[in-house]
Amino acid sequence: MSIAYLNGDYLPLAEAQISPLDRGFMFADGIYEVIPVYAGCPFRLTEHLTRLAYSLAEVAIRNPFTVKEWSNICHQLVDLNGGGNLSIYLQITRGTPQVRDHAFPQNETPATVFAMVHPMTIPTTQPQHNQGFSAITLQDLRWARCDIKSIALLPNILMRQQAASQNATEAILLKNGNAVEGAASNLFIVKDGVIITAPLGPEILGGITRDVIIELCQQHQLALIERSIAETELRSAEEIWITSSTREVVPIVSLDGQPVGLGTPGPVWQKVAYYYTQFRRQLCGLEPL
Repeated sequence: MSIAYLNGDYLPLAEAQISPLDRGFMFADGIYEVIPVYAGCPFRLTEHLTRLAYSLAEVAIRNPFTVKEWSNICHQLVDLNGGGNLSIYLQITRGTPQVRDHAFPQNETPATVFAMVHPMTIPTTQPQHNQGFSAITLQDLRWARCDIKSIALLPNILMRQQAASQNATEAILLKNGNAVEGAASNLFIVKDGVIITAPLGPEILGGITRDVIIELCQQHQLALIERSIAETELRSAEEIWITSSTREVVPIVSLDGQPVGLGTPGPVWQKVAYYYTQFRRQLCGLEPL
């Protein structure tokens, strides 16, 4: 049984209990973060904790810990759960007041801090083992602050389920004629050999993996532009990828039942996925492949 963290205690996950009055349970009033761990090494931990601090500040929840304290909790969880390849899930809510009320609690209520880990399978970037995945497009029905990593994920869940019901890996979301991101991922396309991704703003969540991809493209002199992606460009793209912390860089080879490019993972994806794998292994002190 895995060991979790709850409000200062490390305990078996099955024993972690939270009051039904907790505002996360009542209102989805909270923030979360997911951090991949490779060979016991949390990946880009500082960047994940920076994003966590941003989301907490945007919804006016006081950050309960310093970066060093958060780091200690994450490393302790990894050690208590045997290391290896894991994903760390952090969740902070506005706490458990005595009365249910939409307004913030008048008296200072301590935040509820919960963390757990799950085993993580590392995606393969070998072309012979990765034939690509399918996606559908849907209109973006989420709220106007998608840059906040909120636990209020019902719209995302419904859209991901609609994709799953069509045997698709992801739903790519359309808004005002543009493709913005996936229901649980960031979006990249390749058009005329140039990599394009939507710019940061309230319409998308600034992904940690997205940032790494941009850095690697700059480092390896691959042409990349941050700008809006028209729906027509998405549908005529040579390549489409989605990125997230636990899925890394995923090639989409079918969109709404139509092939993307040649219908196989493209050559630019193969380069970027290779660079990402090497960077991740180097950062975690592993031998290059």
